[in-house]
Amino acid sequence: MEAYQLTETEYQQVLSLRHDLHQHPELSGQEVRTTVKLREFFAALPEFRVLPPITPTGLVAQITGGGDAPEVMLRADIDALPQHEDVDCPWKSRTDGVMHACGHDLHTAALAGAALLLARAKADGVLRGTVDLVFQSAEETTNGAKQLIDAGLFAHIHPAYCFGIHNWPSVPTGSVACREGAIMSAKKNFEIRVHGFGGHGSMPQLNIDPIVCAAAIVQSLQTVVSRNTAPQDALVLTVNAIEGGSEANLVVEDAVMSVTLRALSEQAMARATERVSSIVANTAAAYECRSEIVWHEDIPAVWNSPEMTALAKRCVKSVDLTLADAPASMASEDFALYRGFAPSFFYWVGSTAPGAPVEELHRPRFHADDEALRGAAALYAASALINK
Repeated sequence: MEAYQLTETEYQQVLSLRHDLHQHPELSGQEVRTTVKLREFFAALPEFRVLPPITPTGLVAQITGGGDAPEVMLRADIDALPQHEDVDCPWKSRTDGVMHACGHDLHTAALAGAALLLARAKADGVLRGTVDLVFQSAEETTNGAKQLIDAGLFAHIHPAYCFGIHNWPSVPTGSVACREGAIMSAKKNFEIRVHGFGGHGSMPQLNIDPIVCAAAIVQSLQTVVSRNTAPQDALVLTVNAIEGGSEANLVVEDAVMSVTLRALSEQAMARATERVSSIVANTAAAYECRSEIVWHEDIPAVWNSPEMTALAKRCVKSVDLTLADAPASMASEDFALYRGFAPSFFYWVGSTAPGAPVEELHRPRFHADDEALRGAAALYAASALINK
């Protein structure tokens, strides 16, 4: 397979797009300007057809070659985070309290770069099948993929394979981690609601205090990791927030906790879910409270099959990138949902310049190396062409 790389002119074009998006970050589900910029970009590429809007923000573009090779989907996420940027550069965020602290501007620009490469491949007669470029909104809230799927994405496209990337600061620019198996954790977000019986704080015997019960639940939940799952099974249970109480001298009716549960294996997640339900119900009963659990996002683990991993490694080598190793992450990604519709692979593309300090994702000083754009764009394109 011929490897396509960005020319210097193409690189400067997508670099300009990246810097523009970085200066104007938009939160999940609010990526209106970003969507407009993408529409403008594809308006100048007649080889692509932009599908009618499937969700309010985001975009799906499609290019078709001259053969019957399998259809391939390439996905990039486009949203930013509610953080203040502490990086001094000419393209620093102009939106106070919002920044691309996860590098989705790099992903978006890289997929736009891949579009330029695929247009060239079509002109050269190399592109044989159909390629779907999915610019997905709301990954940071891990509900963008589900919104696309529920809105009928796979009634419009029919990929045989799906590929996605994420920049990875611990991997240097020019290298790519192709990890087999579970690489990012499954995640369940949920609320625990504890209902007591409120009244005057001077008469505790007449009340049922949900705050005391909530405290007991928090403490008991810590045993799920330490006592209910094997030490070899990665599992994280975090009580993110507790809401309840009053500054006045009274006992309130309710307390609410927001909780996140993460695991790399289905077995660990199933066991932890079972124990959470039991602990909440029985602890609440012990304190004479009522309880309920309201489940929200349920994201499976990002999992790369042996077959897709072998294919991905061929793609990496074809564009002269270096294979790297990196441990699995307990972070989550809603790219995992696409595996329910087609075999998928998720790359970690190195994004820290050689010799530069590593600033991890979701930090105010995070910054993805511009040079990572070249390899990421080439890798996207190779993933669409390798089977042709």
